[in-house]
Amino acid sequence: MTGGRRAVVIGAGVAGLSTAGLLARRGYEVTLLERGATVGGRAGTLTVDDAPGFRWDTGPSWYLMPEAFDRFFSLMGTSTSEQLDLRELSPGYRLLPEGLDPVNVPVGEDAVAELFESLEPGAGAEIRRYLAEAGDTYRIAVDRFLYTGFTSPAPFLAPEVARRAVRLVRLLAGSLEGLVNRRFRDRRLRQILSYPAVFLSSRPSQTPALYQLMSFTDLVQGVKYPSGGFAAVVEALRQLAVDNGVDIRTGADVTGIVTDRDRANPLRQIPGVGRAVAAVSSARALGVNVRTSAGEEFISADVVVSAADLHHTETGLLPDGLQTYPERRWRGADPGVGAVVVMLGVEGELRELAHHTLIFSEDWTPDFAAVFDTVPGGPGHKASRSVYVSRTSATDPDAAPEGYENLFVLVPAACDPSMGSSDIDAIADATLDMIAQRAGVPDLVDRVVVRRTLGPADFAERYNSWRGWALGLAHTLTQSAFMRGTNRSRAVSNLYYAGSTTTPGVGVPMCLISAENAVTRISRSGGPSRGSGRSGRDHR
Repeated sequence: MTGGRRAVVIGAGVAGLSTAGLLARRGYEVTLLERGATVGGRAGTLTVDDAPGFRWDTGPSWYLMPEAFDRFFSLMGTSTSEQLDLRELSPGYRLLPEGLDPVNVPVGEDAVAELFESLEPGAGAEIRRYLAEAGDTYRIAVDRFLYTGFTSPAPFLAPEVARRAVRLVRLLAGSLEGLVNRRFRDRRLRQILSYPAVFLSSRPSQTPALYQLMSFTDLVQGVKYPSGGFAAVVEALRQLAVDNGVDIRTGADVTGIVTDRDRANPLRQIPGVGRAVAAVSSARALGVNVRTSAGEEFISADVVVSAADLHHTETGLLPDGLQTYPERRWRGADPGVGAVVVMLGVEGELRELAHHTLIFSEDWTPDFAAVFDTVPGGPGHKASRSVYVSRTSATDPDAAPEGYENLFVLVPAACDPSMGSSDIDAIADATLDMIAQRAGVPDLVDRVVVRRTLGPADFAERYNSWRGWALGLAHTLTQSAFMRGTNRSRAVSNLYYAGSTTTPGVGVPMCLISAENAVTRISRSGGPSRGSGRSGRDHR
C-alpha cells in the first residue's frame, strides 16, 4: 500500500488486531507490534507437547453481545457467519450452588421465567419485568453510549435518554446487588443475576445497577460458542488484518513512544533514561522504539495506538510530563479481579459439568473479600471459592482427545503478582477438591492427566498487567462510562488507546467497540478516507 499515512499499533490482542484491521481498511499503512511470540494477548491458546490433542483457551470463553461482532465484521467487509461457526449452547450454563441441587439455566425469556417461578413463587413475573428493563438499558447503552467514546454530552441529551433519565441515574447510583436483592429472595436467583459483576472485574456490591443489562445478554440473547474456541475469533481478526495489508511483527517489544520532545535522537528515549520532560499539551508522537532479537529499532508513525495495558503505556512508555494518567492517578484506582487459571486434561466423561458451569458458595461475601480486600503481598486467603468452569470438550471435540475432557477453571483472585507457585498450586488443589465435591465426581483429581496454571504474576509478565490484573479496571461507579477515562491522550495529540484497560470496558465485545471508537477519533482528525483500504475477504 502506498500513499497512506503510517500507523503503529502496540499490542496484538483482540483490540490491537481489530484496531489495526480497521485502520488498514481506512487506508493507513499499519504496523502491528506484539512483544509475545503469538497474537491474541489475553485471548490466548495453550497446547502442550506432553499432552497432544488438548487445546485450551487461556482467556475469554463466553461469546456474548453478538451485535458487537456483527458490527465489527461488517466494517471489515465481511460477516460473522463468514468468519465464525457459532453453536448455540443449551442450557446457557449450569449452576452448582452450595448445599442445593444443580440448576440448569436456560436461554429465552419464557424458559427463564419458568425456572425462576419454580424456585420462587412470583419470581417468574418479576424476572420478565427485570429482563424487559435490562433489555431497554442494554439497547440504550449500545445505541447511545458505547460507540461514542464518551467525548460529548450530546448522547445524554437525546430524547430517548432524557425520558429515562431518572431511572438511569438511579441505576448508576445504586448497586447491582441492591437492585437484585430487593426484587428476589431465593439465593440462587440472586446469584444468577449478580455474578455477571465478576465478568466486569468487580463485585456486585460495588457494581452500578445499570449493569443489570448483562443479564439480558446471557439470559435473553443467549450464549454461543465459536467452533475452535476464541482461538478461532483471534485467527479471524488476524487474517482480516493481514488481508487488508497489516504488517504484524511478533517478538517486537515496544520500549518507548517517541515524541517531538525528543526529536534530535529518538533512540535515546529508552525506559529509565532521560524521562524528565516538561509538561506540554502539543506534543506529537513520532513513532516508537522497538526491541527485537536483532536489537533496537525506531519505527516512525503518523499515528500511534496503544492497545497494551494502559498503566504500562502511560507510566512505562511515555516520559514524565506527557502522561494523561501518571502514577499518582493509579494510587486510588480499583484494579478489579485477578485470577488463578487452571487448565486440566481429564480422563473419562464429566457430564456433571455443562459447557459453562458456575459454582457458588452459600455465603460469597468472604469470597469477594478474598479477591478485593486482600493487601498485595500480605497474608490471608487470596482466592474465591465461587468459581467458573468451562468444559469446552462438551461442545468442541477437537479440544481434547477422544475419551478425555478439557476443563478451564477460572478462580477469581486478588490482584497480587507476589503470589508464588506454591500459592497458585494450593489454590488450584483446593479448587479441584471443591469441584469434585460439588459436582459429585469424587475421583476427579485422580483422573487428571495434565494440569497447567496461570496466576497474577503470569499476567503481569506476559501482558504488563498492572498489579497482575486479569481483566482491567473494575466497573465501579467512578470507573464506568465517561468517568472511566479517554481513548485519546490529552498530552500527545496523535496517541490513542484501545482495549480492556480503557473505555468502554472489559471483555472481547468491549475491545471491538474500543477499537472502532479509537479509529473513529483518528479519522476525525484527518487521514485516509473511510473504505480506501483493501477488501476484507476471508482466505482461511
